[in-house]
Amino acid sequence: MPVRPTLRSPGKRRLLAAAATVLLTLPSLALAQTPIKFQLDWRFEGPAALFLASTAKGYYKAAGLDVTVDAGTGSGATVTRVASGSYDMGLADMAALMEFHANNPDAPNKPVAVMMVYNNTPASVLALKKSGIAKPADLTGRKLGAPSFDAGRRAFALFAKANSVGNVDWVSMDPPLRETMLVRGDVDAITGFSFTSLLNLEARGVKTQDIVVMPFATHGVKLYGNVIIASPKLIQSNPGAVKAFLSAFTKGAKDVMANPDPTIEYVKARDGIINVDLERRRLRLAIDAVVASPDARAEGFGTVEPGRLALMASQVSDVFGTKTRVDPKAVWSDAFLPPKAELAIFPPLRKP
Repeated sequence: MPVRPTLRSPGKRRLLAAAATVLLTLPSLALAQTPIKFQLDWRFEGPAALFLASTAKGYYKAAGLDVTVDAGTGSGATVTRVASGSYDMGLADMAALMEFHANNPDAPNKPVAVMMVYNNTPASVLALKKSGIAKPADLTGRKLGAPSFDAGRRAFALFAKANSVGNVDWVSMDPPLRETMLVRGDVDAITGFSFTSLLNLEARGVKTQDIVVMPFATHGVKLYGNVIIASPKLIQSNPGAVKAFLSAFTKGAKDVMANPDPTIEYVKARDGIINVDLERRRLRLAIDAVVASPDARAEGFGTVEPGRLALMASQVSDVFGTKTRVDPKAVWSDAFLPPKAELAIFPPLRKP
């Protein structure tokens, strides 16, 4: 009569142990994800939907990534945190990245721009019509306000040169006070991101038709805006993760641009007190002004035009007074971009 194996049988125990090992190991292997810590340039506002969509729709996860997206406190801080290793990737102003490179030539971990997101700088000059300011030349001799680190204020010399603006007086303030001081008349004009300051002024009771907006991009200053940056450490140790991130992000960004309004729910999930209608407008303004702008459509999403990048590097070196000259080849790499077909994400132009 055959003898049945029992749990006490050494062979049976070894078989069960091996089976348990396989069962425990396979799920962990299947679920293994490369962690990516990503920092935005600013708070969770409308444009953050471009990055949060790929989280909500599982695009990062499907690409083998465990992506954490955090709010930021300004482009300069994002560049510094990626350089320090606190974050693997981030969104930051190209000018801030260039300045970091040129002022820290010996830094061992200088971040690299790997995808263009804001083809044009959102920097603008804003004034109230009642001030009598209608065009750039009217700024001469007037009082302008902005935080000392504001991108538009830092690059204002380029705007002034392109538009024959004479000397102006600057007043510094914390970001939340910028639009308030303009409304109160403490300053005659401000610099700020168009889609941020315009809506902030409206929130303070100013009608849209009473606001003068002078974007740098349409007034002779073709600076690039915000780019996705990556740590050299990540680039060297896991270039596939950088490629996977950009591909997954691009897929989510395409969804957002095709139908922006519902994607503000992804932003609200991260900051429950946002004004949904306001952030929907902010997102649409950002897409039209800097993401899918005429310049972006001409050059293609995610990419740069070498001559334009080189000119910007020279302008930043001069205006920011950097320790060394900015090397455009050191701050930018297109080696990780998705194929051209994947980058064709702009929706058709809306009829006026």
